[in-house]
Amino acid sequence: MVDEETIRVVRCGGSELNFRRAVFSADSKYIFCVSGDFVKVYSTVTEECVHILHGHRNLVTGIQLNPNNHLQLYSCSLDGTIKLWDYIDGILIKTFIVGCKLHALFTVAQAEDSVFAIVNKEKPDIFQLVSVKLPKSSSQEVEAKELSFVLDYINQSPKCIAFGNEGVYVAAVREFYLSVYFFKKKTTSRFTLSSSRNKKHAKNNFTCVACHPTEDCIASGHMDGKIRLWRNFYDDKKYTYTCLHWHHDMVMDLAFSVTGTSLLSGGCESVLVEWRDATEKNKEFLPRLGATIEHISVSPAGDLFCTSHSDNKIIIIHRNLEASAVIQGLVKDRSIFTGLMIDPRTKALVLNGKPGHLQFYSLQSDKQLYNLDIIQQEYINDYGLIQIELTKAAFGCFGNWLATVEQRQEKETELELQMKLWMYNKKTQGFILNTKINMPHEDCITALCFCNAEKSEQPTLVTASKDGYFKVWILTDDSDIYKKAVGWTCDFVGSYHKYQATNCCFSEDGSLLAVSFEEIVTIWDSVTWELKCTFCQRAGKIRHLCFGRLTCSKYLLGATENGILCCWNLLSCALEWNAKLNVRVMEPDPNSENIAAISQSSVGSDLFVFKPSEPRPLYIQKGISREEVQWGVFVPRDVPESFTSEAYQWLNRSQFYFLTKSQSLLTFSTKSPEEKLTPTSKQLLAEESLPTTPFYFILGKHRQHQDEKLNETLENELVQLPLTENIPAVSELLHTPAHVLPSAAFLCSMFVNSLLLSKETKSAKEIPEDVDMEEEKESEDSDEENDFIEKVQDTNNTGLGEDIIHQLSKSEEKELRKFRKIDYSWIAAL
Repeated sequence: MVDEETIRVVRCGGSELNFRRAVFSADSKYIFCVSGDFVKVYSTVTEECVHILHGHRNLVTGIQLNPNNHLQLYSCSLDGTIKLWDYIDGILIKTFIVGCKLHALFTVAQAEDSVFAIVNKEKPDIFQLVSVKLPKSSSQEVEAKELSFVLDYINQSPKCIAFGNEGVYVAAVREFYLSVYFFKKKTTSRFTLSSSRNKKHAKNNFTCVACHPTEDCIASGHMDGKIRLWRNFYDDKKYTYTCLHWHHDMVMDLAFSVTGTSLLSGGCESVLVEWRDATEKNKEFLPRLGATIEHISVSPAGDLFCTSHSDNKIIIIHRNLEASAVIQGLVKDRSIFTGLMIDPRTKALVLNGKPGHLQFYSLQSDKQLYNLDIIQQEYINDYGLIQIELTKAAFGCFGNWLATVEQRQEKETELELQMKLWMYNKKTQGFILNTKINMPHEDCITALCFCNAEKSEQPTLVTASKDGYFKVWILTDDSDIYKKAVGWTCDFVGSYHKYQATNCCFSEDGSLLAVSFEEIVTIWDSVTWELKCTFCQRAGKIRHLCFGRLTCSKYLLGATENGILCCWNLLSCALEWNAKLNVRVMEPDPNSENIAAISQSSVGSDLFVFKPSEPRPLYIQKGISREEVQWGVFVPRDVPESFTSEAYQWLNRSQFYFLTKSQSLLTFSTKSPEEKLTPTSKQLLAEESLPTTPFYFILGKHRQHQDEKLNETLENELVQLPLTENIPAVSELLHTPAHVLPSAAFLCSMFVNSLLLSKETKSAKEIPEDVDMEEEKESEDSDEENDFIEKVQDTNNTGLGEDIIHQLSKSEEKELRKFRKIDYSWIAAL
């Protein structure tokens, strides 16, 4: 049973991986990136997410390695805290409470007890670079209120701040200004570029800055694509700079290599440029990276680079400029035309991805599975060019078919429209183009849906268009003379008084088709395609349309643009009820009768969950999002929840996801067990999160019913194993962080000895067997041997006490030894 009070709206994944620069571990085995409220730890080899560092209560804005301990990581957030993590174990070590919003984080090895952060104190648009002193304390949460001002009037982006020459100075850029602060002298030098609007100086704006690790050299990127290398900036008058120019548009980011021999740059060309020895002639390229480069990072070891891209992707690159791994997050497209869909086969979330693609995204692992190229044309990055857009998509026949619609329209009279139908191929485990239909309608397609009834004999697709028609497409097998190929063809065309067709949907059993023509809803027989009835409330153009399911299959619901939600009874052909609700999203749950409706108000978005048979909502939650919710979808659960309250039972079989206007993917969930633990209990109870491995069972952490069975069996046995959870050696080994443990050679003997059984735990059955083994090896006529056996038995019998009642004499033992030597192998032949 789940506590009702724990239901809340949470960010379920799909957060931006490219929000800040990624950070490598010291050994280049891991890469860290911010992801919403979390910090994710990925393996640079397997691309898998190793840890998710939970703890911040707002957006994480910066991460840096601890320069004094490379096994630890600092992170800062808009919640006003700096947290120190042990990223190997995923444990929160300490929280420093600063008390103001932190927009970026920097660390310098020379500042042992301080870090640098970007804050805004007075006005929202004025940012300052400050030094935050981190006090040393044994407590879990420490206040760090001591801030020292460094630079004022700086850019909010961390790409505009860089520390150089091992922390001797810090450079900051904003608009047309470059500021350099020297820590020892405590002086600031400022340099200005021309800001005149003539063609020569039109785009001198600074966009990013990087500093040489060991020399006095500053590299700055600009809007016009130029890179300037600044030297002699100790003097405001004697400074010099040289220009490097390859990028045709703004330079997005710069980074020096560890030794400083190379400078890396990137921009919207999707090309990583390496300027060797910072010269114009000596440069190398890594092209076709797929999207605009927004950030560039270099590993401390110098063997790896990584680029963060505008399509929410991180590419890990070897030193020889060869891409080795790709970490792909949820692609945030310019606009989601297709809505949210669920692939019936993989249970993946499907929506617009890269231009012209559908992305299949795993909600469980928060990872993109693959992209399906729909348009199959090279994307041209030109702001003024009208691109081909993927506008509609739908799955049918339990994932066997996929229908997509793409269009391009420069003028009202010039419409390019194409519909494609894709068939799932089991051999290739992907979709293959089956049918391409040019201009399926004379105007834009507004809706399409498959008949997904279980008893449907023939795959059927319906499209609705602004041209006033809806068309029924069926799958036929007469594409060639051998009747081995299948294709889609138009079977029926319907209209209603030349009104625009806006929505269409099939009933659960596939017997009825509902098509809305502006303000009128029409019901059609799916066998004869005869018009059965019409519903007209004159409450505005129909925006959403859906049938009820299971016990509510006799109801049809429609939401209008005038803010009216209507429910019609198909048996009585009458209006059952209506409600004034400005519905923006309406989604039926495929596993129950519930329907989720999200309304928009001036304050934000509200959720209503109801059954069509009951006008009273089952669940209402106000203010699920401050911005407009554009799409929603129910995802069937693999393991049902066990909510007992009627208000929360709608979450038992399916989970509801919704997408906001800023493309944040949210859901309704419960607090994770890790969030319920305090930071101290997380650190002390580390073994609770251990995976179920053989080593896990050594600790004796079994489930309750397993413990009961084990206790019953142990009561009947003489051997009682010691509980390893009470052994100091085991507890010390598990509770102590790995980087402060002594060597393995020192721990090995202590750990193994703690697991050995003492002599007192030997049973009566073990002792005669041990004695018999010794007796077989020695001569049976030796008097010395008999004396030895007698001593062993006397010694062991004293420890057993009353367990052994009868003691054998020497003559009886000799008789038993004779019986052991008799050959009984003839019994096996019987």
